[in-house]
Amino acid sequence: MTLFERTGLSRFNPAQGGVRSMRIMATGMLVVMAGIFLLANALDETHPAWGFVRAFAEAAMVGGLADWFAVTALFRHPLGLPIPHTAIIPRNKDRIGDTLALFLKDNFLTASVVARRLRRVDVAGAIGRFLAEPPGEGRLRAGASRLVADVLEALDEERLGGMVKGAVASRMKSLEVSPLIGQSLEAAITEDRHVPILDSIVVWVGRTLDANEDIIREMVQKRAGWIMRLAGLDERLSEAIIDGLRRLTIEMAIDPAHPLRDKAEEGMARLAWKLRCDPETRAKVEALKAEIIANEAVGQWIDGLWEKARAGLLEAARNPEATLAGKFGDALRQLGTTLQEDAHLKATINQFARRAVVGAVASYGSSIVALVSDTIRGWDAKTITGRLEGAVGRDLQYIRINGTLVGGLVGLLIHTAEVIG
Repeated sequence: MTLFERTGLSRFNPAQGGVRSMRIMATGMLVVMAGIFLLANALDETHPAWGFVRAFAEAAMVGGLADWFAVTALFRHPLGLPIPHTAIIPRNKDRIGDTLALFLKDNFLTASVVARRLRRVDVAGAIGRFLAEPPGEGRLRAGASRLVADVLEALDEERLGGMVKGAVASRMKSLEVSPLIGQSLEAAITEDRHVPILDSIVVWVGRTLDANEDIIREMVQKRAGWIMRLAGLDERLSEAIIDGLRRLTIEMAIDPAHPLRDKAEEGMARLAWKLRCDPETRAKVEALKAEIIANEAVGQWIDGLWEKARAGLLEAARNPEATLAGKFGDALRQLGTTLQEDAHLKATINQFARRAVVGAVASYGSSIVALVSDTIRGWDAKTITGRLEGAVGRDLQYIRINGTLVGGLVGLLIHTAEVIG
């Protein structure tokens, strides 16, 4: 790979063509002035007017040559002669790179400047408009989708997945669930949303009783004395216990005001209070939560969440049309509308964006400056000379042209003053 390819420079630069034509024009004017001077010098004695022409041409040659020397000395040695203080840019390219880097740092990559600029940038509004009205088929949409997909695929799957899963697990560990459960249970009792739970418990107890009658009979038989077994009272006792429990569950199921249901509600209310306020109960819940999180099945569940999320993001990035056409697309458009209309959310996102950019500048501004300086240092003298000359060469050739004309006018004025004096 050539230096031009490494630095992004093309071997053909249209600006160079403009510089070349202006250089030919400036040099041509200098040659014309030299011809006029020779002609006027030869005809000077034939008429006094030729003295004015000669003075103009002579001074124009001096001005043009002086500006040619000054312009050429910026980029190279005039006529290839190693004259001191010429070829200024090639000899000082490292210092120019350092100065440019410092200028960039002092005027653009400072936290105060970036923060001031970003105050006028509505990041949330731009994101909202993009989401609310996604661009149609085009390079912007295709490029954004391809970029997102490439980024997701380029990231280290194991490392990124580990970070995401670690963040989820850490968030679950730091979240104290006992007060949340207590508040939810208390709200459910207040709004009578606990009634279906009690009904389900009663139904479950009834079904469990029906399914385990033999166990109850066996328990009663084992605990009954030999006299009761001899008289057959153990069987009657077992039936009485089973019938009593069955009637109790039926009564609790059909009577919302049953005393045992009231007791159950009191127990639930007491549990809700303990979950919120009792340190011992909260500690037990947290210990149980820690055991659940440490369980291998929960880890596999978190792994599944991450894999599904990553697969969904990749599918959305690779196929934006299908994504934006479904419910997910509707959600994105709704989010875009919200970002544009919710002033508080917009201010929050814009503040976050400003802080993120300012933080990046504060952390990496010096690295960016060093990159600029090192890049320019890595260019050879010919490359940077050609690049700068292509950027400002036309204006410098105009200086030569103006110098030729202004020099000629000054010479004409001086000769006029001499003649009049």
